[in-house]
Amino acid sequence: MIYFQLMYEFFKIGLFAIGGGMATLPFLMDLAAKYDWYTKAELTDMIAISQSTPGPVGINMATYAGYNAAGIPGAVVATLSLVAPALVIIMVIAKFLANFNENKTVQAAFYGIRPAVAALIGYAVWELVKIALTVPGENGVTAIDYLGALICIASFGVMQVKICKKLHPLVWIALGGVIGVLLKL
Repeated sequence: MIYFQLMYEFFKIGLFAIGGGMATLPFLMDLAAKYDWYTKAELTDMIAISQSTPGPVGINMATYAGYNAAGIPGAVVATLSLVAPALVIIMVIAKFLANFNENKTVQAAFYGIRPAVAALIGYAVWELVKIALTVPGENGVTAIDYLGALICIASFGVMQVKICKKLHPLVWIALGGVIGVLLKL
């Protein structure tokens, strides 16, 4: 039963998350609320890790959720289920691409899909900001994590300095990891 659930949920994400990795985030957040395969906090951590490792966030998260739910076979089922719709769609599109490349209806469909993908990514960013910059407050009221907000603003400001723009992304990732470890001590 668990394999069918993994296959169904991740196939559905793969089918409807047009636009790649970040477009899967709203669907992955929904899964976090629906199943106990991972939490929203773990999703946030996985996003950070996925941005510093090879592979899209959706595939990394599918593998992680599948492994949490049913071990290695679950990881394989979830990952393949996420990739299967795109693989089939790409094969079909490649077969007929020459016929549809100049088709006005196809061009119009892609024109309409772009804003929807942008909205999905915008929603995901908003949800990540809420997770990253808020903490549970008193009486269940969410409070702003002022230290996190300060780090976010300072990081953005430092990245605008010309010499800092030339730094390799690994420097920023390592620096963020060091700051996170130091703050948790």
